[in-house]
Formats: sequence, structure tokens, C-alpha cells
Amino acid sequence: MSMDERMATGERPGDDAFEGEPAAARGASSAAELVLAPAEAYPRIDLRAQGEPWEKRRAAGKVLRGAVPHAAHAECVPADDRPDPVSLIEQSNEGRQADLVPLRNARMAASPFAFLRGASRVMAFDLAHTPRSGIDAVIDGDAHISNFGLFGTPQRDIVLDLNDFDEVTIGPWEWDLKRLVASLAVAARDRAIGRGERRRAIAGCVAGYRITMHDLAPQGPIEVWHRAAKAESLDFPGIDIDPESQAVVRKAVEKARRRNNRSLLEEVGERRVDGGWRLREDAPILTAVDERVREAVISGLERYAESLPRERRFMLSRYHVVDVVHRVVGVGSVGTRAYLALLFGNSDQDALFLQVKEAVRPALAPFVRPLPEPYRSHEGTRVVYGQRLLQGVGDPLLGWTTIDERPYYVRQMKNMKGEIPLAVLTGRPFAYFAWGYGALLAHAHARTGDAAAISGYCGGVENAGFDAALVEWAEGYAERNERDHAAFVAAIADGRLAAAAEG
Repeated sequence: MSMDERMATGERPGDDAFEGEPAAARGASSAAELVLAPAEAYPRIDLRAQGEPWEKRRAAGKVLRGAVPHAAHAECVPADDRPDPVSLIEQSNEGRQADLVPLRNARMAASPFAFLRGASRVMAFDLAHTPRSGIDAVIDGDAHISNFGLFGTPQRDIVLDLNDFDEVTIGPWEWDLKRLVASLAVAARDRAIGRGERRRAIAGCVAGYRITMHDLAPQGPIEVWHRAAKAESLDFPGIDIDPESQAVVRKAVEKARRRNNRSLLEEVGERRVDGGWRLREDAPILTAVDERVREAVISGLERYAESLPRERRFMLSRYHVVDVVHRVVGVGSVGTRAYLALLFGNSDQDALFLQVKEAVRPALAPFVRPLPEPYRSHEGTRVVYGQRLLQGVGDPLLGWTTIDERPYYVRQMKNMKGEIPLAVLTGRPFAYFAWGYGALLAHAHARTGDAAAISGYCGGVENAGFDAALVEWAEGYAERNERDHAAFVAAIADGRLAAAAEG
């Protein structure tokens, strides 16, 4: 039975049966799977068995370089059987809302970076045909630079971290890092940043990851688990924040603090003639839904409450839904089903916005071991638990549900959320945030992966061989992405793909 057939039937391959997995990865794969296993898989934990010392695990990671040396990651040679990238995009549109696919195509055609964001299936194939270190972790699966951002904690602090987890799965940690450095290269080329500056920033990103992982390797799990990057006091190992970058952060934090439920109500809400509130239509971004869909979403939110801890379920019970609209989100997500629900609590000034977003099979799924239940059968649980495992501080109202037999996840909408705009990432801020995003990714991986083994593979503080290899890989992939983008734009011009502007 082929790998695809096993995945279609839900059969888990044995270690020897999994195609493309190096033998050294098997133990790490099993450990990562246990991390993402449901609570029912832990009827009892063993607190008597002592694990391997971190120094020994780091040495084992270093040994893996013998099988897959750093230099092996530098090559960006397409596989002989690489599919037509346009065909892969067409496949990724299957199951989406057909009337929104032209909008998705138009957004992806806007630039090579926009194409990279939407072409996760294309890059998944490419990543799967690169050398593997042999160490797995829970990975974001889509760790490009626009998927890092600001958001508020329950304590009203603003943190900087990964903020999109639609593609989360278990796989080689370096796939996340390669997608991150590729996105840096593509975005920099889009904005005509010179080759020298671009390459230094990419090398800094890998150094930020490597040095942070080296710093985390000997630390206790509790210390690793609770570390978060407060935006107003960023502190990444190996780099000091400069005045320009500090100004960028300060401005972004101020903007995030102004983005709360009350300001969002004024932005997207309007008063009805009876004095009540409703969500304002703004096609194609916000559109009305019929009564059947409205009721289905509300029923889905009632079921979603069961996925929350009991104390938060109690808090949610004090709100009620007053309106639901369909909402178009992102670039790669356009065409998936997503809704925005407006709820009120104590008064019509106590607004709560919940985003209800369809969770679909991750692009990397064909190239990694199938996940354990329930994540294989309900993609919403995969997204939610993946986010909880990778984020230092999470959304207290994050949960999952099912609507019309489709899996969804639910989160708060734009409450104290913000971004570091790509437009300001040049010069010293570009170098600083490239380093910082690498450091943040290392921290996310260290929460579930073996930080000591990954550090051993990457090298110590002074070992920059891995950095140089990924600079070459990122530059090569940026060139490949530009060719793919050009082919995509040509397919639109030739009428093979339909594209429609926002209006």
C-alpha cells in the first residue's frame, strides 16, 4: 500500500514503512507525536524514569551532522518530478468557495511575496525533497515573516510571537526555518533591498535561531515553556535592539493597544434603525449570511464553548450573539469558510468579536507521518493544540467546533493585535527583526522539540556553517519562487486561471 493510500484510509505506517523518513528521525518523531497526543493518551505518566542529560542529547544532535552535513541544506535543486506549480495551486483551490477563488488568485498574483504566502502547497513539495536533519518537533508549517505579530495577553501585556497556525503539524524543525528565511529573501527582493543587506539579514535570522536554541538547550522545561517576548522589552540572545527598531516597536505597540473590541465595533459595526448593532457589509470582505448559516454558526459557537476550560466557558456564557457575517481573510486562506460573530455582554458597549475559521488539511500532510487522533479527523483540534503548544502566551478563548460537518477553530478577533509592517523593515530594523523572528521560532520549537539535539545539530554560538548554508538556500528559493510567480501570472493572462480584483 502506498503512503497516499495509507493516509486516505487512516492507517499509520510503521517506522520501516514511512517513505522518505531518515532512520535517525524515528525516535524524535515518536516523541513529538506524544506531545501532540490527546489527554486521553496520558492515563498515567511516569515520573520515575530519568531522561538523557541535555549534554548527551546535544552530542547526539551533533552526530546527525555526519549523515546530513550543514552544506547539504544549501542546495536548492528542484526534484526531477516537481509538479507544475500552477497545477499545485489549482489543487489547493479544491474544496474552497468557488466564487472567492478568483480573489485568491488576484491576491497571490500581486507580488512574488504574496505568491509565496499563498503557495504553501508548492513549498511543501519542495521542502519535502530537501535533506532532513533527523529531528522532528511540532512545527508551525507556515512560518513566513508576515505570520509573526503582536497580540495582547490576558494580563494586557503586548507580546511578539507567531500568530498563525493553520498549517501546524509534526515535522522537521528546519522546514519552518527554511520557510522563514525564504520569505525574508523574497520580501527583500520585492522591495529592492540589496544583495549584501539581504544576505546579512538572512544569516542573522539563522543565527538568532541557532544562538537562542543554544541558550535554551540547558534550561528547564518550565523556564522554556513560560518564556514570552514582551514587545516593550524585547530581549533576544546575541543582539541588542537599536533606536530605529525600538521606534518601530513603540509605534506598533501603540497601534495595537488602540485596536480593541470597542474600536473594532466602531470600525465594522453600525446601528440599526431600532438602535441595536449589526456588522456592516463591505463586500467582498464582509458579507451577510442567510438565516440557516447564521443559526449554524451560533450552534457551532455553543458547541465550541465545550472545548474551553470550564472557567472560560462560564465567562463566555455571559455573552450573546447579535450578528454573524462571512469574512474573507488573508491570502492563502481566501476561499475557506470564515465568519465573524459579534457578541455583547453587560451592555451594547461590551462587545466581543469571535472569528470562526474553517480548518483544512495542512499542506505538509502528504509529506509527514499522519497525526494521532483526534487531530487527524478534526483539523480544528490540530490548529488549537498546535497553537497552544507553540505560543508562549495564548488566546484564552481559543477553541474548536464543527459546523455543517466541517471542522473550524475559534479565536478572538483583533483584540490588541498588531504587526511589524514590512514597509519599515529596512536597514537596521530589517536586520533586527530578522534575527528576532529566528529567535522566536527557536523558542516555539524548544517547547515541544529537543532543544539540546537541535542545538547540537545547528552548532554552537561561534559555528556559522548552518547560517551560510541557509543563506544560499533562501536566495536560491527566492529565484525559484519568482519563476513560479511569473508562471502563475502568465496562467492568469492566458485565461487558465480567473482573477478578480477586490472591488
